[in-house]
Amino acid sequence: MLALLSPLQQGQVMRDNHIGVEIIKGAVAGAVATWTMSQVTTWMYEHEDRQAREREDRVRAGVLPSERAAEKVAALVNVQLSKQDRARIAQGIHWATGISTGIAYALLRRQSRGVSAAKGLPFGAGFFLVLDEVLNPLLGLTPGPRAYPWQAHARGLAGHLAFGMTTELVLEGLDRVA
Repeated sequence: MLALLSPLQQGQVMRDNHIGVEIIKGAVAGAVATWTMSQVTTWMYEHEDRQAREREDRVRAGVLPSERAAEKVAALVNVQLSKQDRARIAQGIHWATGISTGIAYALLRRQSRGVSAAKGLPFGAGFFLVLDEVLNPLLGLTPGPRAYPWQAHARGLAGHLAFGMTTELVLEGLDRVA
């Protein structure tokens, strides 16, 4: 009788979808995870110690890493950005990074069940380390990690853990329907 049940009815997760389906699922999961991460980090920033926030704001000179990325891209094509354009492009970079990371996670997860271990938390931690602690300083988007108060690192880690877990949970839900 068990053999007559579909793999999902047997409690198994289907991960043999066409790659295009996995890309779409990853994009959806990445978008939801990006929104969730923004909610977590915004709440934490708003409730952070005033002195830590002021120190971070001084370090950043009031400019987010994604805004610095927008400025660098504009400089490559010799375009001057208004503050509004810089903010708009920065939001696009932020969302494109989250969505593309969701796609990458979905594709990695499709290849190895170990990727989804611990509900995406290791992936989120790795995303934090690679992007915030290594790539942003290497690309000149932020000063090195020592310049920031510990609260900024804790907020970044918490946000990326929320990203990893949300990505996995959304993909698990989508696995049940697609």
